[in-house]
Amino acid sequence: MTKAPHRIATTVPRRPVPRRPSVTAPVTPPRPESAPVHPHQTLDRAARATQARHSAGVSPHSFIEAWADWAQHMSQAPGRQLELIERAQRNALMLMTQMAGPKTDAAPPFAPRPFDHRFRHKGWQKQPFHLWQQAFLATQDWWDFATEPLRGLRPENAERTRFMVRQALDVVSPSNFPLLNPEILAATIRSGGRNLTEGAVNAAHDALKTVTQARDPVPEGYRLGQDLACTPGQVVFRNDLFELIQYAPQTKEVRSEPILIVPAWIMKYYILDLSPQNSMVNYLVRQGFTVFVISWCNPTAAQAELALEDYRTDGVMAALGAVNAIVPDQKVHAVGYCLGGTILAIAAATMARDRDDRLASITLMAAQVDFAEAGELLLFVDESQVAFLEDMMWDQGYLDRPQMARTFSAIRSEDLIWSRAVQRYFLGKEDTPTDMGVWLADTTRMPARMHSQYLRGLFLENRLTAGRFAVEGQVIALKDISAPIFAVATETDHIAPWRSVYKTQLFTNCDLTFVLTSGGHNSGIVNEPGNPRSRFRVSHRPTGALYVGPDAWLERNADRQGSWWPEWADWLAGKSSGTQPSPKALGAAARGLPPIEAAPGSYVHQM
Repeated sequence: MTKAPHRIATTVPRRPVPRRPSVTAPVTPPRPESAPVHPHQTLDRAARATQARHSAGVSPHSFIEAWADWAQHMSQAPGRQLELIERAQRNALMLMTQMAGPKTDAAPPFAPRPFDHRFRHKGWQKQPFHLWQQAFLATQDWWDFATEPLRGLRPENAERTRFMVRQALDVVSPSNFPLLNPEILAATIRSGGRNLTEGAVNAAHDALKTVTQARDPVPEGYRLGQDLACTPGQVVFRNDLFELIQYAPQTKEVRSEPILIVPAWIMKYYILDLSPQNSMVNYLVRQGFTVFVISWCNPTAAQAELALEDYRTDGVMAALGAVNAIVPDQKVHAVGYCLGGTILAIAAATMARDRDDRLASITLMAAQVDFAEAGELLLFVDESQVAFLEDMMWDQGYLDRPQMARTFSAIRSEDLIWSRAVQRYFLGKEDTPTDMGVWLADTTRMPARMHSQYLRGLFLENRLTAGRFAVEGQVIALKDISAPIFAVATETDHIAPWRSVYKTQLFTNCDLTFVLTSGGHNSGIVNEPGNPRSRFRVSHRPTGALYVGPDAWLERNADRQGSWWPEWADWLAGKSSGTQPSPKALGAAARGLPPIEAAPGSYVHQM
C-alpha cells in the first residue's frame, strides 16, 4: 500500500502513560517463550479454519449444544409438552376453517412478519395456495412457541434453537417451489416459461460469481465519484489506515467548528455520501458546516495484525489531529456511525480521562457502547463461535466480505435470501439497481486481530460498560465524557437494536439528546428531508438527570413527522460558537497538509 508523507500527531499531547496493550484479548493467547505452539495444535487450527470457511464462520458446536440444552429441558417439562399439544390442536383447528376458503371480512389466523415479503402476491389469497401459506405459517408459529425460553434453559440457546428452526423452515417454504407458488405459475403461463429460462441464467451467473468471488460491474448511473460519493472535496491526509476527505464549502460562511465523521470500517464511508439528494455529507455542507470524513482502507492479509487500538490512535486520533491543523483553535463536532461510533466513544472517554477537551460535541448514530442486548448478532458470539472465527482469520488474515454478508443475510433470510432467490431464479427478474444496493455490494474486509479484539472485548465480554476496558494501561469510563451527546437509534435495526443504543443514557452523565427514527440500520440513518415515510421521536436529558427506561421513554415522547436531519443540524448549530468566512482552499499547505487528490480518494476503490 502506498505510504503518504502526510502523517501528523495530535496537537494536544497525551498523558505520558507507558503504552501497554488494551485488555481486549489478542487473536492468539500469549504463550511462554519456553512453550512454543506444537505442530499438532497448528493442524487443529487449520482443520477448524477449513471447516469455518464452509460454514461461513458459524461454529456447529454452539448449535449442537443449543439443541441438546433445549431437548433436555423440554424432555423434563411435561407441562410445556401439554401446551405444545394444545397449540398444535389450536393451529390445526384454525387451518380447518381455512379449507373452505378465506373469509373476506376477517384477517387470516396466521400472518407473516412485517419484513417477510414472500406472500404478498394476491394469488396467495386463493385456494389451495392460501391453505399452503397458512399451513406453513402455522408450523412456524408452533415452532416459535416451542422454542420460547424454558425454566433452566439458557436464553441464548432458546434463541439459537429458534433461529435454526426458522432457517430450516425457510428452506421448505411453499414460496420456494414453482408448483406451489401462484406468482411463479402466473409468470410462467404469461411468458411461456421464459421466466424460468432467464432465472436459470441468473442462477448460473450467481453460482459462478460465488466460486470466483468476482463482482458485477457497477450499473450505469452509479459510478463512484461521479454519481455516488460525488460531493466535491479533497483528500487532505493519508496514512496506511485511512484517507481524510475535506469537503468544499457551498456557503459564503461556515460554522466555526468543523465536523469529523468516523464511519465503521466494516463498510465503505460513502453510505453517508450516496446520491446528491440523500447524501448526509452534502446536506451538512449545504447547512454551512466544514465536513471531514474518514475513508478507511480495505485491509489485506498483510494487515492482519492491525489492532483495535490502531483504529483509535492511527485512525480517530490521527484524523482529529489533522482536522485541528487545518481548522486551528477550534473544537470539533465528532460523529460516529455503527462501529465507528463505538471506537469514537472509546476515543472520547480516553480523551476525557486525559483532560483532552477538543470535542465540541459527539454524535453516535446506530452505535452501541453496551452489547448485552446486541440483538440477533449475539446468536453468533460465544467462546466457541469466536474461537472458530479466530481460526479462520488466523488462516487467511482477515474476515472476508462474503463471510460477513452471509451472517447478516441469515438473520433476515426470508427476505434477504429466499425472496431474492425467487425473484431472480424463478421469476427471472434482475435486481433493480439503487444507490443503497450498489453500496451494500461494495463490501470490505476486517483485519484478524482487530476483529478478534472487538468480538472478545466488546461483544463477548462487554468490557466497555463493565469497567474493564483499558486504553494505554488504564481503564476508561464513559461517564467521564462531558461533551454533549446526540445519540440516534433506528426502530427496526437488527444490527444495533434501538434499546441497546438507548443504553448510552445509562452509562453517561453528560447532556444528551436521544432520537429514535423510523427505518433500519442504514435506511434510518440515510433519512433525508422530504421522505414522506420519515418520522422520529426526540428527547433531551440534561446533565445529571435521572435515568428513564426505554419503555417509559417511548410512552413520553410522541412521533414527529419528517427527517431527523434538520433536528440534528439545529442541535449542531446550537453547539457551535458562530460563523467565519469559508476557506478559499482546502487542506493546510503551510502546515504540511496540502490537498493530495480529489474526493472520493483512492482507498474507497480498493477491492
